[in-house]
Amino acid sequence: MASLVTDCCTLCNDDGTSTEAVRWCIECEVFLCSDCEKHHKKSRSSKAHNTMSTKDYHNLPKFMQDISSQCRDHKKKYELYCSFHACPCCVTCITDKHKKCQEMKPLSDVLKQVKSSASVQLFEKDLKDVKENLEEIIKYLNSRNNTSTEQKTNAAEQIRSMRKSIDDFLDKLEQKVLDDLETKQSKLKSKMNTLLQQLKTQANQMSQLQREFSKMTQYATELQMYVGLREIEKTTSEAAKHLEDLKSGGSLDEANLELTISSELQSILKDVKSFGDININTSPFTLQLKAVRKDQAQYLVPTTPSIEQIKPSFLRQLTIPENRKNNNIISCRILPDGKYLILDSPFGRSNLLLFSNDGLFIREVVKFTGPSSDTCFVRNNTVALTLRSEKQIALVDVEKNKILKSINISHLCDTVASDGQILVVSSVDKSTIVNLNDMSHTILEGVVAKKVALFKGNIYGTLFKGNIYGTLFKGNIYGTNHSENKVCCYKSTGEPLWTFMHDDIVYPQGITLDKNGFVYVVSQYNNRVVVVSPDGKTCKTILSEADGMNDPRAIDIDRESDIMIVFSKIRVDNDDSKSYDTAFVYKI
Repeated sequence: MASLVTDCCTLCNDDGTSTEAVRWCIECEVFLCSDCEKHHKKSRSSKAHNTMSTKDYHNLPKFMQDISSQCRDHKKKYELYCSFHACPCCVTCITDKHKKCQEMKPLSDVLKQVKSSASVQLFEKDLKDVKENLEEIIKYLNSRNNTSTEQKTNAAEQIRSMRKSIDDFLDKLEQKVLDDLETKQSKLKSKMNTLLQQLKTQANQMSQLQREFSKMTQYATELQMYVGLREIEKTTSEAAKHLEDLKSGGSLDEANLELTISSELQSILKDVKSFGDININTSPFTLQLKAVRKDQAQYLVPTTPSIEQIKPSFLRQLTIPENRKNNNIISCRILPDGKYLILDSPFGRSNLLLFSNDGLFIREVVKFTGPSSDTCFVRNNTVALTLRSEKQIALVDVEKNKILKSINISHLCDTVASDGQILVVSSVDKSTIVNLNDMSHTILEGVVAKKVALFKGNIYGTLFKGNIYGTLFKGNIYGTNHSENKVCCYKSTGEPLWTFMHDDIVYPQGITLDKNGFVYVVSQYNNRVVVVSPDGKTCKTILSEADGMNDPRAIDIDRESDIMIVFSKIRVDNDDSKSYDTAFVYKI
């Protein structure tokens, strides 16, 4: 029989003796025996430290026991929190890895009342809902398995009853159709059993997390709770996404085995060439699952501002070299490392220009002889660029200044967006989804766009149909109708949710959204950037001509860093006839 593991006092062990520990110091992260605990309580530096019994310590989930309050790289206590990277930092981390991070918060503010926050109950509900969804689907698939077995039996009985009325001439045909039935049902059953096994594994994982969750809330430190909740978030989000993928991908659709008896069976000796057909007919998955939130960790530290709190802070203006001021900027993008990528397309040619975090011109990345209308970041150092007339997408390595690949598209390429796994290429006629893993293409006949973007798996696009420019956000369509000075919000089905008009919005063009769902609209004719509330009831002008806005047409927001870039013309010596395109960068 295996003996129980005994924790040894860390301080005694340093002195070369092994004494059984009875307490764990949360602050020092050491085990203490009875004697050392007494000295620990008397010491000025440690008497205020919180401790717990070794039994309570071991009640924590294993992954939480490994969470330390000290930075593993610099051996210093975590004191700050980086909102951009969503991680705790020590003071040395700032100069080491977070020099360019612009929003650091005291860790104590982030962890304040984390255990008692409403998010804890929401996480617990998410765990319960995902587990119940898994159980419902398992029950459903077991039922479908039984149904398919019954269908197989019924089909076999029909085959054999028909077989009784004919001679040996049908023996071979009968065997052939039975084999076909067996093969298709076996494949169907094998597929469902594989799916069942996967779902049972996930259900067991949810059960394990549920059992550990209550222990977490009782014994974990705030930091452990915070990091632990992020781990749980990752697991529940992956499970929820898996269920959504199963549902949307058709894996849960009903597959029915059906037998079609030949109508010519009466004239079998003359006409019949087969005994029958075994088909698997599918119908949509109709089981109602409980909705599970995505990206739950963001709710731990509520930061959603009101519209009045949105006040862009000017950071910099891109410095356009003198020899490039005869330019025509089409698109401006913020790359994940904070650099800026400009698509300049003057006189029928196209140039990708790279600017530093400080807005200084670094170099020309690549140039093309034909015009381009859009670019986007893909992954690693790769960006995609549209070659409209050539009906191609070029994949470009920004670091190596090299064209990696050209992808042929069956239609004009007006705009492109990517989430790292797929490309969405759109035109005024149709759109194409390109799978970057196997380069397969899926045509979307009903999706037409002049601008498009991807965010967390959703497609955000600027539609060019009926003079409506728009974007999608969490399943809704947001658009600007420049001929009627309207900002509109629709469901993905096209059903209108709200329409907004205001004197501050005149000939709206570019549109984007921040991480909180506020709608940012570039109002070209009165040189403004206007923010509309997510419910479409109020608005606020955040940038105007007084801020340097001149003929603005394009806008982009990096939702991780809250950095915004706005295209604008800049006058030379206050002369409208002498101007060039540039972009202004703000913190929102």
